[in-house]
Amino acid sequence: MLKNTVSLITGGASGLGKACVERFVQQGGKVVLCDLPTSSGAEVAKSIGPSVEFAATDVTSEKDVENAISLAKDKFGKLDHVISCAGVGVAYKTYNFNKKAPHKLEDFTRVIMVNTVGTFNVIRLGAGLIGQNEPNENGTRGVIINTASIAAYDGQMGQAAYSASKGAIVGMTLPIARDLASQGIRVCTIAPGLFDTPLLSSLPEKVKQFLSKSIPHPQRLGHPNEFALLAQSVIENPLLNGEVIRLDGALRMQP
Repeated sequence: MLKNTVSLITGGASGLGKACVERFVQQGGKVVLCDLPTSSGAEVAKSIGPSVEFAATDVTSEKDVENAISLAKDKFGKLDHVISCAGVGVAYKTYNFNKKAPHKLEDFTRVIMVNTVGTFNVIRLGAGLIGQNEPNENGTRGVIINTASIAAYDGQMGQAAYSASKGAIVGMTLPIARDLASQGIRVCTIAPGLFDTPLLSSLPEKVKQFLSKSIPHPQRLGHPNEFALLAQSVIENPLLNGEVIRLDGALRMQP
């Protein structure tokens, strides 16, 4: 079902987003790869081939996202899917009593802006072009997939900002699905657990082994292509809508 479709994927230069770009192209789709101008997005797009166009994009910028959507229309003629994988995180306690320092408000705000506001910005603008498609046999014109995290449900110490940002994505999934249902646009969110992404790759091997053993089964970090496989499955299953799907090997994180 991805053949001859057009997807806009944010955070597409690395990790989960890059895995989605690669898989969607392998399945015959075309992709607008969105990432920061400082990312390796242009190189990644070039390495994958002519089915991928890079758009330098700050997801919190209305102009940047509009330009990326225009690129999809101008280059590929339409937009079928929006996959939001762009995100940032910080690790600070609400108040550090040893240093007598509160969590910096600008750090909290930045995480909310990129993860939550950025995701909504991409959704609200992408929906307009998706809604111009002819509906298929199920009345569907396209699919929007967001990325939350299991931290939305069991965030650990130091994750107040990150958990809040991902919890907001979980919370807005159903109302946005209801908002866009009349136009035949489905909306789902994937909440991944511990994945072998650049963020975790920088950790020492001992730490990664420890994290892996905390996962019931399979007892390893998730592979980014498994996230991409679920994204494809969401697109291909016509009844999935308004749902948040945990992808975590039954992990429930401890405090």
